[in-house]
Amino acid sequence: MPMTIWPGTRRLRVGMAQINSTVGDFTGNQRKIIKVIEEAKSSGVDVLTFPELAICGYPPEDLLFKPQFIAENLRSLEKVVEASKGITLVVGFVDANQDIYNAAAVIHDGKHIGTYHKMFLPNYGVFDENRYFRAGDKCPVYTIAGINIGINICEDIWYESGPATAQAPPGVKITPRAFGRDRRLPITNRFKKD
Repeated sequence: MPMTIWPGTRRLRVGMAQINSTVGDFTGNQRKIIKVIEEAKSSGVDVLTFPELAICGYPPEDLLFKPQFIAENLRSLEKVVEASKGITLVVGFVDANQDIYNAAAVIHDGKHIGTYHKMFLPNYGVFDENRYFRAGDKCPVYTIAGINIGINICEDIWYESGPATAQAPPGVKITPRAFGRDRRLPITNRFKKD
């Protein structure tokens, strides 16, 4: 059945790549990401989102204290940027800009056009992100195919004062959310029906 497009609206096909990145396996993670990019392009996806810290794997913990880990993460991101011709991506990585940030790169047609830094860093249970990352303080909005898109990462969406609220006045229509899950947390009964 053909998709009906209402008069005055635009179609934007969004894909969500729930890959299983391995912490520190930059070559393997990069390979997985590029494979999914190629599949998405052949399926007509306009915007493809990846999980939180997809480039380096989640949670990287004390590996973040090693400069070579951060550098390899940035080199892998550049390879992903090169593979992005003809598509827009939102990819989780570690940004290094005077400090380190849990970040999402916004990549369009072979260019890294922007970076979002996670604002709300969890620091409870198995999560210790405040120890490693600096919190972001900007809520950018990107216009893709004429549609305003706001980016946020995991816990950012849980707070009323978070980026989704700040991004709403510019008329954001979509807020893709990248998230990672600590493998120590069980999910077996998470969606169990009564």
